[in-house]
Amino acid sequence: MRDTRESRLLLVLLVAIAFALITVDIRGGQESPVDGARQAAAAVFGPVENGVASAVDPIGNAIGAVRDSGERHNRIAALEQENAALKAKLGSDDRNRNRLRELDAMLKTAGAGQYGIKGAQVVAIGAAQGFSWTVTIDVGARDGIRRDMTVLNGSGLVGRVTTVGPSTSTVLLANDPDFTVGTRMEKTDELGFATGQGDRPLLVQLLNGKARVRTGDRLVTFGSAGSKPFVPGVPVGEVVRVDPLGGGLTRNIYVRPYVGFTKLDIVGVVVQAPRTDPRDTVLPPKPKPAPTVTVTVTPPPPDGQQAGQNQNPQQGLKPEDQNQQPDAANQQQDQGETP
Repeated sequence: MRDTRESRLLLVLLVAIAFALITVDIRGGQESPVDGARQAAAAVFGPVENGVASAVDPIGNAIGAVRDSGERHNRIAALEQENAALKAKLGSDDRNRNRLRELDAMLKTAGAGQYGIKGAQVVAIGAAQGFSWTVTIDVGARDGIRRDMTVLNGSGLVGRVTTVGPSTSTVLLANDPDFTVGTRMEKTDELGFATGQGDRPLLVQLLNGKARVRTGDRLVTFGSAGSKPFVPGVPVGEVVRVDPLGGGLTRNIYVRPYVGFTKLDIVGVVVQAPRTDPRDTVLPPKPKPAPTVTVTVTPPPPDGQQAGQNQNPQQGLKPEDQNQQPDAANQQQDQGETP
């Protein structure tokens, strides 16, 4: 239809008629004169609306399903993030509990030896300058750390400080082949030098080639002049193997260290040495041996013989009684034959 003057007049006329019908319908209420026309229109166009609705509803439902699936996906993603956050929190709580146990054990060790320590955490493994057994800790010169200070944890000797930076330090571990520390044996006071062997037990050369050593004997640090690089009394480990006597000036023994060098986390740097040598007081108490249970077994009686049955009349009598019993019977027989 072209846009002409007549078409515009027709449009205006239709709009005016529509407004007039609406006004009449509103004023008439339930008895509106156009109610019959409305019912007729509903009868004609109702089936058409239902058909169109039945054709359009699946599309609307599909659109709604897509929208709902997007919302469900967002909710699932939010729940997954919450679960991941909870797992991370639980993991961090477990780690914090482990670190608290390590810290508590280290403080007990420091208290037993009267060591003044600076707590630290291992932040890196290895060194840039080589393949030595070293770790990096998060304390340095700003924290009062100096070179050649003893490093320990709750189990015993960890190593010594070799390099100090402003906020970090490098620690040479006691199992490094370049590590050597003076040792003293518990009770016997035999002196020696322990050298690291990587993941194998420490090699200790005792100065006394005839020293009496047994598996399970324990060693502590002997200490250095001025307590640098080692303070005395720090637990080192226990003997696991002893070489036989060879007639030499020294004797080799092998010591399993108390410290697990592959799982270090919380350590302490000894910044103040003890006033006196703690000797063996820092060593953990030895476990008490389990009590031995003794079981007494009573042998059963011989086969075919029961208690109180099938016994010899003379069984249980003393030898002298057995010898005297026939004489008594003979005496009775003699007395019965006497006229």
